[in-house]
Amino acid sequence: MNPLDTETIELLPVGATPRQLFVLLHDAGGTAADMLELGNLLGGAFPEAAVLIPEGLSGPHADAAGAAAAGLDDAAALAARVEALAAFVRAQQQRFEILQSDTALAGFGAGASLALAFSDAHDGLAGRLLSFGGGYQVWPARAPALTTLHLLHGQNDEVVPLARTRSDFDHLMELGADATLDVARSLGHELHPALMDQAVTRLQTCVPLRAWTAV
Repeated sequence: MNPLDTETIELLPVGATPRQLFVLLHDAGGTAADMLELGNLLGGAFPEAAVLIPEGLSGPHADAAGAAAAGLDDAAALAARVEALAAFVRAQQQRFEILQSDTALAGFGAGASLALAFSDAHDGLAGRLLSFGGGYQVWPARAPALTTLHLLHGQNDEVVPLARTRSDFDHLMELGADATLDVARSLGHELHPALMDQAVTRLQTCVPLRAWTAV
């Protein structure tokens, strides 16, 4: 797959050269348009950012507990999707001349699960990651050193249960990862404005742990 041939919604800053890059990944069975509300919110909060929403990079839903048993993405298929996403991200970084540290991934559902797998395989290719209602298909063996992870989840999510994501977060803490977990009461598997607003708050207020340890 040529990453530049991927059909993509692009929200670009008006009259300015992008200084940040957001790549948004939709859920299984969804479309790029499903991520437009989040894209517009990020574009408003970060007016110098390019927000790109590619179509179809996410695969079948792969929650960490049941993907293999359900016959969805196996390890090889997931790895192929990760490499396709990495090629897309690198191409856009080169296109806009944006640093890896100024790049962020945001995914919902299967898109979030793909983003988490991406962060494990390509530490630092994106400086920030927002996971909405996603989960690891395979737990990482080590913490990402150059990527900050923000997990956002609905308490009543029946697609990727909250208990699974809490286990993901506990595992990340054991590894010493730079990660946060926000849970919204009464919400299910949805990209809700409350979660999106909290994601922007995290991006605007959380200083990456690596910035403190480097002092």
